[in-house]
Amino acid sequence: MKRYIEAWIKDWMLIFSRELRHIFSDGGVMVIFFLAGLVYPLLYGIIYHNGTVDDMPVAVIDASGSAAGREFIRKLDATRELAVTRSCHAMAEAEKLMQEREVHGIVLIPEDFDLCLAEGRQAHVSTYADMSSFLYYKNLSMGVNNVMLDSMREMSPLPQPVLYEASMPYNRTFSYTLFFLSAVLLIVIQQTMFYGISMLTGTMREENRSFAVLSDTLKGRGISRTVMGRGAAYWLLYMAIGIYVAVIVPAVVGLPRNCSFGSIIVLLLFYVTACTVFSFTFSSFVRHRETVFVLFLFMSPVCLFLTGFAWPQSNFPRVWEAFSWIFPSTFAVRAFINMNTAGASLGMAGSQIAALSVQIIVYYFLSCTAVFIELLPSRSLSSARQTGLSAATGSSASNCRKWRIFFR
Repeated sequence: MKRYIEAWIKDWMLIFSRELRHIFSDGGVMVIFFLAGLVYPLLYGIIYHNGTVDDMPVAVIDASGSAAGREFIRKLDATRELAVTRSCHAMAEAEKLMQEREVHGIVLIPEDFDLCLAEGRQAHVSTYADMSSFLYYKNLSMGVNNVMLDSMREMSPLPQPVLYEASMPYNRTFSYTLFFLSAVLLIVIQQTMFYGISMLTGTMREENRSFAVLSDTLKGRGISRTVMGRGAAYWLLYMAIGIYVAVIVPAVVGLPRNCSFGSIIVLLLFYVTACTVFSFTFSSFVRHRETVFVLFLFMSPVCLFLTGFAWPQSNFPRVWEAFSWIFPSTFAVRAFINMNTAGASLGMAGSQIAALSVQIIVYYFLSCTAVFIELLPSRSLSSARQTGLSAATGSSASNCRKWRIFFR
């Protein structure tokens, strides 16, 4: 037993060091791992650092010319979101201002606005937003809705049976940075690891080498230690990158951290492990180095939206919900947002941690299977050179040896 353990550790170290040499000898992989993995999160944080737009200039058309219309405009100008910079007499004038980018929204108060309020009928206010940015639409909608709610409360002659008060403890300013960046940060870990491993796999196959070549000391055995040895190289690198992405970058760009450092480390332990075996499994299908760039353009937006950060998970079609289970980022991002933004405990993220654990187990065995299949041609060639000894040993023993290599 002692001999076996010593041999196992020696083989593991040999495979681990060999994989590190492959990583640091490939310039493209180094760019993806260290330049993209370290710069992209910080770059996103800098670009989206100002996640709110205050005092967005809008034009107002007050066709009513009433005191109620003027009060509505005054309240609009007093909101944090909007600043009434232009007062227009016609829609054509306001549209021209928007085309010239002097305003980013238009508010139209109709002629019967004061009359409708006086008669207790429903009054309408029309808004037109500059859709070149989501933030413009968000500001115009929030500003006008807040003024309308406030006006309704003041105008109602009846006491309100239920008093309401807006409370937004996790994102008080509706910052796009907090909304978007929390999801992007963990996506970067999965995507850069997968693309780097896939690029290395494609390069090996183009050079008639194999990612599954075992060490000579293993003599065709030890698929498990081969996968673990290779995985340890990526796991070690990406635990460091993960701490940088999930802890240091949020602190630099001012994202709140509502959970402990230890909770984030526990999440990263599961997430990085799942990303490693996930990348091993699907990179085995890559035959050419250039395939990675096609995958990058196609898969990154898909993985981002499947996390549910922008669209409610409950509204996902069942097909897309099932498809999202393929990616570790789906569960890790949800857990990270709940913990880091909303202050959930590690126990509250237990369902996401459990899902990552299932992925680790499934993708580990799929990674071993990929290595086994990759080695089949060489095994067939080796078997053909033998003189018929395999027939004497019996088929059952042969099958038993084939599967035993997963655990040696």
